[in-house]
Amino acid sequence: MIAHSRARFEHAAARRTLREKYQAKLTFAHRGGMWLAGPELINILTASLTHGQQGLVLLDLYETPIMVDYKELLTLAQQRWQEQMNAWLTEYDQINKNR
Repeated sequence: MIAHSRARFEHAAARRTLREKYQAKLTFAHRGGMWLAGPELINILTASLTHGQQGLVLLDLYETPIMVDYKELLTLAQQRWQEQMNAWLTEYDQINKNR
């Protein structure tokens, strides 16, 4: 029973560590700002596509207003998001196999 509890604790700790690792990898720099690739940023940028705006002023992670080319930032955010989610899933599956 103690071994089972220890294994569950170690598995949970490994999952937390993995989450922190990939949350950090979702952060990237663009046009002097720091951005977090994720659903919120991707949705804001996708919504801007439908309004046909040229540039867009957004607050970066440090709440600094930055003028961005939303198409370029959208492409970078989607690429970063997908790359990191794929890598995260691969490592997550490996942790579950080792469980």
